[in-house]
Amino acid sequence: MKALFIGRFQPFHMGHLKIIQKISNQYDEIIIGIGSSQYHHTLDNPFSKDERKLMISKALENNNVKNFKFVKIPDIHNPPKWVDHVLSIISDFDIVITNNDLTKKLFSEKGYKVQETDLYDRSKYSGEIIRRKIINNESWEKLVPEQVYLIIKNINGEERLRRLFKN
Repeated sequence: MKALFIGRFQPFHMGHLKIIQKISNQYDEIIIGIGSSQYHHTLDNPFSKDERKLMISKALENNNVKNFKFVKIPDIHNPPKWVDHVLSIISDFDIVITNNDLTKKLFSEKGYKVQETDLYDRSKYSGEIIRRKIINNESWEKLVPEQVYLIIKNINGEERLRRLFKN
């Protein structure tokens, strides 16, 4: 069976990693949909689709998760047509893994099986919280896999976020 897991991964954090580790044991293949893939260098979407793909692949490989592949899913800002848009990109999956209420509703309405996941301390493991911590020079390193931390440092992601916040 194949599972579709869609997120923006801005950035990929320990909560995402724990979810994928768990579902990688339940499904033959995890299709990771990089949502809002056309956006980058904004406060809500500071990292490009290729940077996010690199962060995720390095973190998963380092944690011995091998049964994944990527699809890039640009946002169309049209909820009634969004599932059809996703299906035009990737349609070969058996289940959608999500905790996003709108994603659950839209895929369920189209007849797809949707599975929620455990939430791993949302008060810490949230892209928005991590981005805010980076901007405010607070400790965030332990909230993301080491490989993600190193990539963000290497691409000057902290500086990018602070610059975006000032603009």
